[in-house]
Amino acid sequence: MNSEKPRRSENAISGGSQGSVVQADTIGAVTLHSGGFPGAGALPDPEGWPTAGDLDPIAFGVRPAHRLRPYPSLPDYVIRDRDDDLNAALARASSDGGLVLVLGEPFTGKSRTALAALARGPVGRRVFAPARGTDLRGLPALLQGRPERHVIWLDDLDEHLGEGGLEPRLLAQLAALRAVVLATMREDAYDDCRNEPRGRVLDLARIVELAREWSPAEKERLAWEAARTGDPRLIGVVSSSGPEGAAAYLALGPLLWEEWWRARRADRHPRGHALVRAARDLARCGLTGPLPMDLLLKVHEGYVDVTGMERESAEDALAWATEPRHGLLPLLVRATGDTWLAAPFHVETVSPAQELPDVSGPVWGCALEVARLDAAYDYVEVAAKAKIAFQRAADAGDAYALHNLGVLAESLGEDEEAERWFRRAVEAREPRSAGRLGRMLAERGEGREAEPFLETAAESGDAEVATLLGKLLQARAEHWLTVGREGGSAEAAYLLGDLLFGKRDEDGAFDSYLDAERAGYTPVAAGMAAANLLWNEHESARAWLRRAMDSGDAWAAEVLNHHPTRPESVNDAVENFRDGAEDGRAMHATNLGVLLETHSGADGARVWYLKGYEMGDAYGAFRLAELHKKDGDEAEAAAWYRKAAALGHPGAERALGEPPAAEKGGTAADQSR
Repeated sequence: MNSEKPRRSENAISGGSQGSVVQADTIGAVTLHSGGFPGAGALPDPEGWPTAGDLDPIAFGVRPAHRLRPYPSLPDYVIRDRDDDLNAALARASSDGGLVLVLGEPFTGKSRTALAALARGPVGRRVFAPARGTDLRGLPALLQGRPERHVIWLDDLDEHLGEGGLEPRLLAQLAALRAVVLATMREDAYDDCRNEPRGRVLDLARIVELAREWSPAEKERLAWEAARTGDPRLIGVVSSSGPEGAAAYLALGPLLWEEWWRARRADRHPRGHALVRAARDLARCGLTGPLPMDLLLKVHEGYVDVTGMERESAEDALAWATEPRHGLLPLLVRATGDTWLAAPFHVETVSPAQELPDVSGPVWGCALEVARLDAAYDYVEVAAKAKIAFQRAADAGDAYALHNLGVLAESLGEDEEAERWFRRAVEAREPRSAGRLGRMLAERGEGREAEPFLETAAESGDAEVATLLGKLLQARAEHWLTVGREGGSAEAAYLLGDLLFGKRDEDGAFDSYLDAERAGYTPVAAGMAAANLLWNEHESARAWLRRAMDSGDAWAAEVLNHHPTRPESVNDAVENFRDGAEDGRAMHATNLGVLLETHSGADGARVWYLKGYEMGDAYGAFRLAELHKKDGDEAEAAAWYRKAAALGHPGAERALGEPPAAEKGGTAADQSR
């Protein structure tokens, strides 16, 4: 597989210093020499040069791929289309010497391709790789009279031209000794050197050009090699590399991973790091398609381990994440509009130094909700991935993972399994599971068993569970107050009347109040007054209010002192609702629309229905849907019914043929911390 660096580092593979002692260390088959600009006497002895078959490609300039056990540091080499041309050029140079130059853009695989060709050549050739700036003029004298064949390896040839470097006369001397000079060069450096005196030696080169984008035949060989070796790095290249080429995909992966990982620090690009991580984590969850920026922003805010995000704007973070590295690969890729993808190499590669944390429960919750609502994804498939992640976390002692497993099973209709997970989570003191378990029991009609679980969750601050508990207790209260009333308790009759009045059962409430009144239960006066007011029996109400006020009822006193002497007019109601709407009260805005529609027609009502909806009132959207339906615009009516249903309006849900939200089971949307 071809992967290479953009430019050689200053580290010498071999070299020395003129007039000084040359120090050499041998690591495997590679001899490393330190020094400055050697003369002939300071160049290393060719006897110590490694042979072509012993070369370590990474030590001789090839960029490493991600390290992945048990695979080698570099994937197996894949044959390139120009290999035959390169073999032929080297064969000719081996017979009569000369310069063979592999030319291409950065990250095209020049170094790997050239070294692979060298390894395929005659056995026993010794290779010298001088450091940049090494004086090469002593090489002919050093090689004179030696029977072995020699190769001078000049990776990034432009760094070995000029004074003391390769020039036509030196190349001729080496050719006379049948020494081969094998070199690589970037195209931009080649163009620059062609216009300079130091580039004259390029006229003598046998050039083999290497393209960055791989041909169909090369991709076919790559796929075969990936299948043969099972190397995940090659498999990732097959599925995800594009015009940047397979070599760039492999070589840039470790560089970009390191840049992204280090960006998490507060003094670098923490928000950019988190944005890319959000896209990557959602892809790990199975959301491999384009992701809206709103979703990425929502997810990235949850990474509490990334500090300093407030120092970087979202705009700056996005600019950093989408900038192509080395002119080739960004970390975040725009799909269409404001949707984005994590760069494929970033999803599939593995960090050589540190694994990413497991995807957290809140991220899985977002992924599951998207998969549930978006037909582009298979919810069951994403749920299967989530289950594996949650089970791993649960095995590690995470009580909330037990809860997530319960919610997941419930979303798939697996109620028995959900109940088992919720009970395990409750035993681990997870209050949200207590609420879920209590709700399941209540829906099965097991209210008494549900109450302690619901109370646990309600005490932890769960308002929805507290409401459900209140409804259960209300139902129990109604039952026992009815028993008390039937047994002759005046107080039970009075309290039952209040409860039924709150449920808008005015007839049942009034009957209970009458039972209390007949029994002479004085506190019932306020309830009787409320019933009379509801029925516009103002004078009767006034008498009951006076009785209640004189008994010390503060509510009755307040109502009596402010009770209107005339009925409210339409204009009064309009002004009342208009004032409320202007104060930001959504229901008042919609109610104003209802009044206007009733008394003036639909035209004046529409603006207030829209205002009510925009402030969050589902009924505003429902009324607009009804108006469009009345006008015969079924498509627009359906659109507004959907908007109302999304806000939980039961009438809209019925109009769409869906059961109201109160009758639906739980979903996986609650998977959040």
